[in-house]
Amino acid sequence: MKEADWTTDMAIRAAWMSFVGGATQGEIASRLGISNAKVHRLIAHAQKTGLVRFQIAGRPSECLEIEAALAAEHGLSSCLIAPEIAGAADEEPEIRAIASVAGPHLANLLSNTAIRQLGVGMGRTLKASVELMPPIQRPDLSIVSISGSLTRKLSANPFDVVQQLAEGTGGEGYYLPVPYLAESPGERDMFLSQRSVQALLERARASDLFVIGIGSVGDDSHLIRRDLISREEQADLIRSGAVCDLMGRFIDAEGRLVEARLGDKAVGLPFEAVRGARVVALAGGVSKVEATRAALRAGLITDLIVDEGLGRALAASAQARTVRSA
Repeated sequence: MKEADWTTDMAIRAAWMSFVGGATQGEIASRLGISNAKVHRLIAHAQKTGLVRFQIAGRPSECLEIEAALAAEHGLSSCLIAPEIAGAADEEPEIRAIASVAGPHLANLLSNTAIRQLGVGMGRTLKASVELMPPIQRPDLSIVSISGSLTRKLSANPFDVVQQLAEGTGGEGYYLPVPYLAESPGERDMFLSQRSVQALLERARASDLFVIGIGSVGDDSHLIRRDLISREEQADLIRSGAVCDLMGRFIDAEGRLVEARLGDKAVGLPFEAVRGARVVALAGGVSKVEATRAALRAGLITDLIVDEGLGRALAASAQARTVRSA
């Protein structure tokens, strides 16, 4: 047995003894014939590599109240608020919190055999959620990109989750082999004229469920952090009134498409194509409050998953509008 396989096997055995059997590290060390320090490292390895996953039943009552308020205001089928995890070592604890809620939720949704095809977008929060999704057996499931799977530099997109979902479900993945945003309207038209791209977009339209991220246009957005757009293009977006990147299209605070040059360069499925379908949207961090509110006003999101801080900010802004209109 290779050393890596031995470590994984021993980590699984130690985790079972600890978390299911309730054995102490000393007891595990004695039974496995290794040191206490080795047991500690094996259990840490099991947790770090996702061999051990925790799920907490229920959420705080304040989260449930926010969920109900947002669902009622925006006509959502469901809203899930991930509780705060203050003090987390993660650089982005909001994303980690959302992923812990969204991962099991997505697995539950995809366990429904009525869902034969899933259309997926991109983003940090979506990627993290898929990483924490418990594996399920759905070899009949198709997973389809609804936005370009490449960057303008033609390197693999780090936020493309089709492969992860295919591995986690046993399903078959379909990529859209074009950039998220083309260099020009002419290049976009060239991509869209390709028969293979047309076929994939038609397949994507027929998805039974869509899972997307909500992007901002600020400096912390994935558009800027991953060099998907230039600073000049960002400035043009802001001048146009754009506050949200929704499936590669840009909308203002009221959820309306803006007249920005980048709006003519998106290659993926337009969000109007998913209107009327079940659309699960994920967003994390209070910096996304304006973008998330705009996406909700666009009227196509049916299910929302956000962290507690963002959910509280969305609910507070709604309450403030109610007070002003009274």
